[in-house]
Amino acid sequence: MNSNNIIDPKMGAARVLMVQGTTSDAGKSTLVAGLCRLFSRQGRRVAPFKPQNMALNSAVTADGGEIGRAQALQAVACGLPLHTDFNPILLKPSSDTGAQVIVQGQALDLMEAKTFFGLYKEQDDGSGDEHQQGYRVKAMSAVLDSFSRLTDTYELVMVEGAGSPAEINLREGDIANMGFAEAVDCPVIIIADIDKGGVFAHLVGTLALLSDTEQARIKGFVINRFRGDIALLQSGLDWLEAYTSKPVLGVLPYLHDLHLDAEDALTPAPSKSAQTRIKVLVLVFPRISNHTDFDPLRLNPHVEFNYVSLQTQAESQSEFGVLPQADLIILPGSKNVRADLEFLRQQGWDTGIKKHLRYGGKLLGICGGYQMLGLLIDDPTGVEGEAGETEGLELLSLVTELNPNKVLRQVTGELSLLGELAQVKGYEIHCGQSLILKTQIDSQVQPLNISPTDSKAEGESVTDSFGDGMLSEDGQVLGTYLHGLFDSPDACALLLKWAGMSDVEPVDIDAIRDQQLNRFADQLEQDLDMEKIEQILGS
Repeated sequence: MNSNNIIDPKMGAARVLMVQGTTSDAGKSTLVAGLCRLFSRQGRRVAPFKPQNMALNSAVTADGGEIGRAQALQAVACGLPLHTDFNPILLKPSSDTGAQVIVQGQALDLMEAKTFFGLYKEQDDGSGDEHQQGYRVKAMSAVLDSFSRLTDTYELVMVEGAGSPAEINLREGDIANMGFAEAVDCPVIIIADIDKGGVFAHLVGTLALLSDTEQARIKGFVINRFRGDIALLQSGLDWLEAYTSKPVLGVLPYLHDLHLDAEDALTPAPSKSAQTRIKVLVLVFPRISNHTDFDPLRLNPHVEFNYVSLQTQAESQSEFGVLPQADLIILPGSKNVRADLEFLRQQGWDTGIKKHLRYGGKLLGICGGYQMLGLLIDDPTGVEGEAGETEGLELLSLVTELNPNKVLRQVTGELSLLGELAQVKGYEIHCGQSLILKTQIDSQVQPLNISPTDSKAEGESVTDSFGDGMLSEDGQVLGTYLHGLFDSPDACALLLKWAGMSDVEPVDIDAIRDQQLNRFADQLEQDLDMEKIEQILGS
């Protein structure tokens, strides 16, 4: 981070377009991904950018940092390796009011929202004058630093905003929406979701809450997720254009079964045939992270996949501690492992897990879920909240100590289960180290033999191989730090075979992602006024 030597972001030759939304989940991420794929298919050098993101789903980059999952998808759409410049500020909530702040891929510290957004007072240079000052004002230097490198390197940069630009309580010192657009002097288009209703009020209200210079920066609107006959919408579109003097650049249809990585929302599994052969449950913690790990299971037509949460249990009127019958239960990653483990116990899920294992079911823990399976989780310095230690589920003989040095690395290797080997690739992203208590070692104590690829942990050679994970002596409980292990079809097939599924037919999530990006790019090419968008890019 070069906070003392900021390059003028206007020096780069790239043309820039920013997509902002009237609300969260209006379709910003998907529209940027689709435009990235569309321009990339035209042979143009395009890169994604999001100044500031808030998400628990992240990905490890080739340069050894982490970025939001949406920017990882957008990089794939561009055909680019992941890079921290695509998302220089990432906030990963650890509580209702606090988050870990990640700057250009590297975690700094836990920070309360009032500190980041400037809702506190501090002394000004010892003069005795008090003023409001948030960290995000300082973070803008990292944003512009990353942005300047992209505009120097690429022909086009597609920028995604965050939330809504009309949050008037957050506008001072904004680095995510109009504050950034004004700083770099880029054009903006606004996308709104008509499926939720109130689309014209959203667009007109958003515009009304912007300053005159910001309103002038808006070059057009996109309406997303429209169902029905567009002729019925035409009078509204005509009124919107006349009232705002801004063009509607396109109306995008509601695309059923569009399977692209979701950054925040837990997407339910699509309808399955009666031929499903295995039941998989993922327990949903309040601070669940990297749920995209499960997309290859969620989209597999032979897997009956379900999330179990407070809401689903309330809807099914389940008794305390009772979990639905399953072949495989998965404990996912967590941004606050000790708090989420306490939540698990509050729901009685620990009792349900023990019953599941007594009946011969399989249990898999990934990252934070892996740490929960052990004997103890110790957080002596308060990395994820209040310092202290918590007893684990005592299903694996390991102890975990959380520490501020986050492990970030992409890895490849082999998974060993059932006497078979399968190629696997993925990434690690966790605070803390787990020590296996080697009392009764056999060849399957650490079932993954992996080696770092493009990134590495501190002090580790990229050629070093190491063991990961642990398999219980009875073969029922498996834990690993490896995210993305289901993305590798051979590893996914072996894991499903371990869980009890014969004649495994895994899906290739990379191929599905690529096909869906092309599908959406085709839709944009059909429904957006690309001639006007090219004019906006050239303005």
